[in-house]
Amino acid sequence: MDEIQRLTEMRKYEDALMANGYPVIAGVDEAGRGPLAGDVFAAAVILPPDFLPEGLNDSKKISEKKREKLFDLITENAVAYAIGRASAEEIDDINILQATYEAMRRAVSGLSVVPDYVLIDGNPVRDMPFLHASIVKGDSLSLSIAAASVIAKVSRDRYMLEMDEQYPGYGFAVHKGYGTKAHKEAVWEKGPCPIHRQSFLKKWYK
Repeated sequence: MDEIQRLTEMRKYEDALMANGYPVIAGVDEAGRGPLAGDVFAAAVILPPDFLPEGLNDSKKISEKKREKLFDLITENAVAYAIGRASAEEIDDINILQATYEAMRRAVSGLSVVPDYVLIDGNPVRDMPFLHASIVKGDSLSLSIAAASVIAKVSRDRYMLEMDEQYPGYGFAVHKGYGTKAHKEAVWEKGPCPIHRQSFLKKWYK
């Protein structure tokens, strides 16, 4: 399968919805559910029907350099896109799953163009205020969700670079808040900082 065929295949959900009277489709995905620190991000993206960006796939399967290029390409060509996020405090208050859902709802609600239908990566999202469907591994199967995965991942990585400057010594620029050995050692040495998720730390840090 060549690249055009692969990308066209990834439009099958969008094409089916368009054929059934839903012309404006948003893809939604999140980034940052697993880290010990930082906000969880979500992105919502509406792509033009004829937009097939070379190399677009699940953001975890793409190099950082390629993600950055695709981020620019997607944001320049998208019909609309928006970022939603939930803070570490919200994650501690309502748990990571509910905070992720809230970030997704914020992303979709922030779109400048109202979608007719929303495709979401993973599990169903409660209280999504639009017609929607969830697709397991959707970031590998839907072009719109893949685009959202890139926007969410790059946006969160850039945010963690800012947090590295604000809270130096934890290595946020390197591990992006994930629970690496070096990160945990820094927490033991320095103590948590304001963006650490206390509900995540309590499993091993006291």
